[in-house]
Amino acid sequence: MNVLGTGQWVAISCGILILTACSAKQPVFYPNDHLHSVGKTQARTDVDRCMAEAKEYGVKNDAGKTVGGKAVRGATLGAAISAVVSAVLGGNVGRAAGAGAAGGATAGAVNGAFDADEPDAVFKNYVDRCLREMGYEVIGWQ
Repeated sequence: MNVLGTGQWVAISCGILILTACSAKQPVFYPNDHLHSVGKTQARTDVDRCMAEAKEYGVKNDAGKTVGGKAVRGATLGAAISAVVSAVLGGNVGRAAGAGAAGGATAGAVNGAFDADEPDAVFKNYVDRCLREMGYEVIGWQ
């Protein structure tokens, strides 16, 4: 049976992260009178301006931290669970812990990648308020 090695899992995880990072979520507007009067091009410009303003005032969009945090948690849990199972079954505890850590880190990174495009809540609130003050009605993020 041919099983993927740790390096191959890491490469797959990185590929997923790259694809996910390219699809960052943006505000979605209700088509009110203001949106109709300014048009979609100006609305996109205003979104960019509000996002830049948020960053200028120190509001961080730490969505990417999700991936690293989940990878570390996955590695820790994977190592611990694998070591316990190996100890109970009489196997090589160190080897099992290493394999569990690699598998757990990969699973955590992949899980985190699915959340990586979700903006930080404070960042989202800042951008929503900025746009609302301009006359837009944000109904969600996609």
